[in-house]
Amino acid sequence: MTSKLELDKAYGFCQRLAQSHYENFPVASLLLPQRLRKPISVIYAFARTADDFADEGNAPQHIRLAQLDAYSDALKEIDKKTYKGNDAIFIALADVIHRHQLSLCLFEDLLLAFRQDVVKSRYANFDEVLEYCRYSANPVGRLLLQLEGDPSEAQLKQSDAVCSALQLINFYQDIVQDYSEQDRIYIPLDELSAAGLSEFDLIQPDSEKIAPLVRSLYQRTANMMQAGFPLGESLNGRLGWEVRAMTLAGIKTLSLLIKQPDKALLTRPRLKKTTLISIMLNALSKRLYRTCCSRLLNLKGQ
Repeated sequence: MTSKLELDKAYGFCQRLAQSHYENFPVASLLLPQRLRKPISVIYAFARTADDFADEGNAPQHIRLAQLDAYSDALKEIDKKTYKGNDAIFIALADVIHRHQLSLCLFEDLLLAFRQDVVKSRYANFDEVLEYCRYSANPVGRLLLQLEGDPSEAQLKQSDAVCSALQLINFYQDIVQDYSEQDRIYIPLDELSAAGLSEFDLIQPDSEKIAPLVRSLYQRTANMMQAGFPLGESLNGRLGWEVRAMTLAGIKTLSLLIKQPDKALLTRPRLKKTTLISIMLNALSKRLYRTCCSRLLNLKGQ
């Protein structure tokens, strides 16, 4: 049995790991209720380190896959309550999973996405991209809702829409970087080909040729956000504030992408500190949140 001292050390390690990484969409931020910061830091530590197996360093493919398989094996031991290892992440994760009755399949879904990052770098169509988002992004939102309680089916679907949209927005911010540094393309190849474009057009300084295709992807993402943003209105307290802030930050980033001129369409937009403060303040009120989301998504009569 894990001692309280070992468990406290494990949680502390996960919290330090979460705090040491900067993400566009904050993890375990101060907006969250105190009771959720530690478990969310543990979930983040699991996902961050597994993602690093797929993306960081120069290890060959079979080593990366073996590392991810080891994470899967540890999850199976946690499920059977037989985990005897000394990895701080899994010591804390076992406690989080059993304490909050989290679904093991959601963690396995994340690992599936990371394995896909190792072996797959092109996507034939938009459905394939969305399928990737189902495993890489949607489990995080579902786990967050499970930590809070028993989410409704409507909330789960809205969460999936928001999480997939946030994942797509991250892709669209990093089109050039993903291609240049990781040799990954998340633009559907069938649409690229239908537009008479090649992969090289993704890194051209003049992005006018690719603008119609990219703007079509932006619109689809906006439609997903339109379907998902009411989730923030259904959640109360500090968790609701956090979800509204994250959603609004994503919608604001998407609006900045949409506003960019065709010639600079592949430039990464940045949210200024004043914008982030405004997002946090508007996320405090469900009414202001709806107004901001509707305005940024150009929804009429909302």
